[in-house]
Amino acid sequence: MNYDIHSIEKKWQERWAQSSPAKTKPAGSGKKYYCLDMFPYPSGSGLHVGHWRGYVFSDVYSRIKWLQGYNVLHPMGWDAFGLPAENDAIKKGMQPAISTAKNIAVFKTQLKQLAAIYDWDKEVNTTDPHYYKWTQWIFLQMFKAGLAYQSEMPINWCPSCLTGLANEEVVNGACERCGTAVVQKNITQWMLRITKYADKLINGLDNLQWPDKVKMMQRNWIGKSEGLIFSAPVKDTHLVIETFSAHFESFAADTFVVIAPDHPLLPELVKNTPHEQKVMRYAHNIVAQRASGNRDVKEPEGIFTGRYIVDPVGNGDLPIWVANFALANYGTGMVKCSAHDERDFAFAKKYDIPLKVVLLPEDPALAEKVKNLEVCYIDMVNGILTEPQEFAGKKAGSLRQQIAQYCIKKGYARKHITYKLRDWVFSRQRYWGEPIPLIHCAKCGIVPVPENQLPVLLPEVESYQPTGTGESPLAAVKDWVNTTCPTCKGPGRRETNTMPQWAGSCWYFLRYPNPHLEDKPFEKKDMDYWMPVDLYVGGIEHAILHLLYSRFYIKVLHDLGYLNFDEPFAQLFNQGMVLKYSEKTGLVEKMSKSKGNIVNPDVMVQQYGSDALRMYILFMGPPELDCEWQNSGLEGIKRFLVRLWNFVTDPAHRVEKDEQEDQATSRRLHIFLKEFQERLDNYKPNTAISSIMEWLNDVYASDMKLGPTSLEKVLVAFSVFAPHITSELLETIIHKQLAECAWPTYDPALAQRSEVVIAIQVNGKLRGSINVSAGADEKLVRKQADETIEKWLTDKVIIKVVFVPDRLINFVVK
Repeated sequence: MNYDIHSIEKKWQERWAQSSPAKTKPAGSGKKYYCLDMFPYPSGSGLHVGHWRGYVFSDVYSRIKWLQGYNVLHPMGWDAFGLPAENDAIKKGMQPAISTAKNIAVFKTQLKQLAAIYDWDKEVNTTDPHYYKWTQWIFLQMFKAGLAYQSEMPINWCPSCLTGLANEEVVNGACERCGTAVVQKNITQWMLRITKYADKLINGLDNLQWPDKVKMMQRNWIGKSEGLIFSAPVKDTHLVIETFSAHFESFAADTFVVIAPDHPLLPELVKNTPHEQKVMRYAHNIVAQRASGNRDVKEPEGIFTGRYIVDPVGNGDLPIWVANFALANYGTGMVKCSAHDERDFAFAKKYDIPLKVVLLPEDPALAEKVKNLEVCYIDMVNGILTEPQEFAGKKAGSLRQQIAQYCIKKGYARKHITYKLRDWVFSRQRYWGEPIPLIHCAKCGIVPVPENQLPVLLPEVESYQPTGTGESPLAAVKDWVNTTCPTCKGPGRRETNTMPQWAGSCWYFLRYPNPHLEDKPFEKKDMDYWMPVDLYVGGIEHAILHLLYSRFYIKVLHDLGYLNFDEPFAQLFNQGMVLKYSEKTGLVEKMSKSKGNIVNPDVMVQQYGSDALRMYILFMGPPELDCEWQNSGLEGIKRFLVRLWNFVTDPAHRVEKDEQEDQATSRRLHIFLKEFQERLDNYKPNTAISSIMEWLNDVYASDMKLGPTSLEKVLVAFSVFAPHITSELLETIIHKQLAECAWPTYDPALAQRSEVVIAIQVNGKLRGSINVSAGADEKLVRKQADETIEKWLTDKVIIKVVFVPDRLINFVVK
């Protein structure tokens, strides 16, 4: 039998397209497993091999559960509204609806080559009115609950995309999509009160099986700080200012105050002072720099306001400075500063502001340098306080609560909790998005569109390009905009801003179990059975945007009584990126059309086959780490597949009807199955593939013959990586379909290695190896190792021996 890659893969893909063997069963049909990919936005460039990495990974674990008898939901859909799709349409000079549909067709063709067990009957598309009807419905529930509100405020404006952006869409002062520096612009926006859920979003992370890095990123973004607000009068005025401190243990050291350049109190603070014009001009320049996208504070800078506070703590009159690092939307926008903060310390040194030390290290030499203001000491845990007298000589870290109570009792301060998280800027001044289902009425105000009139359809327009005026192109569609108020039946105007791309992706996983429902967004029995998602696979770049927003949506729907759970994704896996050398930049970088380093999976499939590409994608390295693409690696995988084919199809490697498989062959099989399962359980598919290769090397070297049961186990296990070749071999050799087989298990007694290879090292360098019985103790291993590498130990003094059972022995010598 010849291994004709393309005819075999074509045969099985056509068969699976006609009748999928892994069709999702109705809710309640046995044990469930919901495995989900972060669905793609269908860009014009199509998929590259980097996309395959996550999709193949999730398919491996979906296939395992399917073969274990689970009812598997493994769907796919399209995040097709929003900036990426609209910008792609603008480049092509096409209507977004047409270009998006064409892109989806390309993506779907590419994904079918991947041979994932997607149930295409579950497909969703965020631009389908039957879908976005319910996206609009969810918004209305938020609006009715007071979680959606309109506000005119300075927002992040992208001069290239010509729309407002949420804070989460701004990365290092630039638009997350196009990289253009954002500016601040006053626009009336629709906002969602995500800040109301700050604590719930933080606390919910504790019970999630997510990477620690992602949970830390969300906690840091929400930025909860528990501290004290100190009050103090401004000298020679009627003003009283409030400053926030999250690290108040060294409060007695405060010697100056900083205020944000855009703080609303600043104009009144400097009014009628000799410094007024100079200070306001300086503050305006800082705000302008921030608005232009230059938000990084490389060096603290500021200007004296000419004002002082009368410090109630007893440190006299403290000068108030405008500082470029102070933020109006964090805490109170004003901060008391001291010698025990690195930035405060540098600022004071720069402007000759007096400093006072009240926190010292235990080391006398270092303490002397701290007293002399040679170094900044900031250890709020182990530092020894010198003031106030009540806490002198004690470690600050053990006194946080006592110090807080002391300051409150003295009348210096009150408790306060602040957050970095800001409400979500939800509206976009673009065309390609869900219309916001609200009507503006001169008599009734803002009125929700009645639910029985949903969806509010996105009208077809000739010109959809962004206007840059702060209004959506929909504002020009008079026949659509002008409507009737549902309440008073008088004239009304539709809301013309559209929703962001995230609106449709915040809840799509609720729709997959029953995407054709017409009278509700989701069915309760489906939610109770399928949710939460068991395994969610996608890139870490969505840690703050999509993942945070989705959690917020689910918590809102839970609190409104529509869901019995408040976290959507039980387990999250972030696959690493596939990198490749770019001739344009001369660097190894993330694949990108702009960098000219994309590898098209269609080309790789045509040359090597889908099975080889699936295997290589996962064999390149640990799936959670970035890896570099090398075409040469596919050649090695293809050779392995040919070798496996030749082994299985050669009758000389199969036992005759009347023969029994020998014990050594059975043992080697069960050792393989045990290692294979353990490596997959630890999410190490790359090493699981290695175990298959090691098994094939051993059976070839020992000329083993497999019985039909053993051969079936091997092929079924391998099928999760290479479904085409294994399906063909199962049918032709074993005379079974993959759907008729079960996930293979191992016999623990047979899976015990009777003999292991011990690596022998000298000062960490490999000098030989020995075969010993599994579990051999150090004494026996050392005796054999001494004899094997005698020449490397002659005339050497053994300082230490490091022994790892069943793995290695290392002689440290001199």
